[in-house]
Amino acid sequence: MHAAWQWVERVGDVGPDTDLADDFGSFGRGSCLAFPLSVIFNAASIHVGEGTLIGKYATLSVGYGPTQERLPERGLVIGDRCVLGARVCITAHESIEIGDDVWFGQDVFVSDASHGYQDPDVPVGRQFGAHQPVRIGAGSWIGHGAMILPGTTIGCNVVVAAGSVVRGTIEDHAIVGGVPARPIRRLEPGIGWVSQGPSLDVRTVRTVAEQYAELTAHAERDAADTEREVAEA
Repeated sequence: MHAAWQWVERVGDVGPDTDLADDFGSFGRGSCLAFPLSVIFNAASIHVGEGTLIGKYATLSVGYGPTQERLPERGLVIGDRCVLGARVCITAHESIEIGDDVWFGQDVFVSDASHGYQDPDVPVGRQFGAHQPVRIGAGSWIGHGAMILPGTTIGCNVVVAAGSVVRGTIEDHAIVGGVPARPIRRLEPGIGWVSQGPSLDVRTVRTVAEQYAELTAHAERDAADTEREVAEA
C-alpha cells in the first residue's frame, strides 16, 4: 500500500509539462507542485517561476472562488528557486508577490484581504475587507506557522520567526518575531547583526564559507573524539 501511494505521489506531482500546469498563467521550468494538492483556484492568474518547489496540500488561490469572472492577470506571483513548505495557504484577491529564493516553512498563511466587520447587521463572513497587496522580498525566510497579513511588505533577506504574525513594513536584512511581529535584530553595515532589545548585543557578519568551515571543524572534532573513545574502550 505504501509503495502504491508513493507511486501515486510521483505521478501526481504537477510539473511544467502536465495538464494542470498548462492552466497556470505561467509555470517555470524545473518547478514542481507536490501531490496531493489542497485547493487551486483560478490558476490562470497564478505565475510560478523556475526551479520552485511547492509542498503537499498547498492552497493557492486568486479571487473569491473558482467561478469569479473578473480577476487580476497576475494575482499571485511566485519567483524563481523558491521553496514553499507543506500546507502553505496563499489567498490573493488583488496582488501577492513573492520574490526569488524565498523559503517558507510549513503551514504558512499569506493573504492580501480579510473580512470586513463594520456592518453590525451582516455576518462577518459575508463582508468583504479591503484589498491590500503583499510583497515578500527576495532571499527571505518565513518560519513555520507564520501569518503574513494584508498590506505587509517584507524586504530582502528577512527572517520571520516561526509562529509570527506580520503586518506592516519590514526593512531589508531584519529578523522579526512574535505576535505581532517586532524587530529582533537588524544588520548595521560595518557593525553586524544588532539586537533591537535593551542589551544591544551584536553578532558578527559571517559568510556562508566561514559558517561551513566552522561546521566542518566541529564535525571533524566530534569524529576524532568518537574514534578516541572507541580506541580507549
